Amino acid sequence: MGKKFTGGGQIETDFNGKYLLVTPAKNEEQNLPDVSKAVIEQELKPELWIIVDDGSTDGTPRILEDLQSNCSWIQSIRLPPRPRDITFHYSYVCKQGFDYALEYCRKNNIEFEYIGLLDADTVLEENYFGKLLAEFKKDNSLGIVSGGIYYDTDGKLSLEVTAKNLPRGTGRIWKKECFLETGGYLVEPSPDSISNIKALLQGWRLMQYADVVQIQKRKTSAANGLWSGYLKNGWMAYYLGKNSFMALLNVLYFSVKSPYYTGIAYCWGYFGAAIRREKKIQDPEVRTYYRNQGFGGLLSRMSKNSSRNSRNIKERE
Repeated sequence: MGKKFTGGGQIETDFNGKYLLVTPAKNEEQNLPDVSKAVIEQELKPELWIIVDDGSTDGTPRILEDLQSNCSWIQSIRLPPRPRDITFHYSYVCKQGFDYALEYCRKNNIEFEYIGLLDADTVLEENYFGKLLAEFKKDNSLGIVSGGIYYDTDGKLSLEVTAKNLPRGTGRIWKKECFLETGGYLVEPSPDSISNIKALLQGWRLMQYADVVQIQKRKTSAANGLWSGYLKNGWMAYYLGKNSFMALLNVLYFSVKSPYYTGIAYCWGYFGAAIRREKKIQDPEVRTYYRNQGFGGLLSRMSKNSSRNSRNIKERE
């Protein structure tokens, strides 16, 4: 696919995909320079990049000031300091960014087709967004995509293997229609999983393209340490309504991978919440999805995806 130059040295692909990008950041002075350099050097740059400073107390605000002074398409908003929380608070911070970005575009007549989320510890390959947006153009039924998450260990990249039909939380892109149709970004634990579920239930296809590289500086769920992260992952699985059989499968999966204690943490998070009979998510779609998770649910999703594919074919005709 050919490329062309536009004003300011921007390179665009022929399909002229336009996207917004939102990044939550708290005390990321070590990672933000590399992350921002990777975004600025993208072959296909965002129309707008909103970085949400979640009350940083290090040099993050100074870095954001420098970025805004050098790039007009980079904006930041600052939230008051609060304790780091990867359950409800993380989604709250992200939603502030999405809400601000959508309103900013409305007021300034900025057009876009896609919406992206990038954590402040994730460095992208130089044509990350160009490659993913090209996949949207190949398949009108795609609603959410991401690249694969890699870790750099002494110069050697290793892929964090997860289901290829489930986009990762960081480096994900929604088609605008899918984002709005599924309620946007909700203030809930595991908001990316909820977004995935709602997109699937609406008949959208999801995909993770492992050959499109994003390098994550921290292990997934490791912001407050792996034990705390997997403890919360177990709790979130309970909160979302995952059945106990699926939870046990996850415990076994985590227990055979190093570090092995993550399985214990996940188990305690899930079954501890079950013993205490803690509150679960009230969204009936999400609870039904996890309650029926299995072969029957898979057939239902395949049927809905088939319906959307048929609709898209008729639209193209």
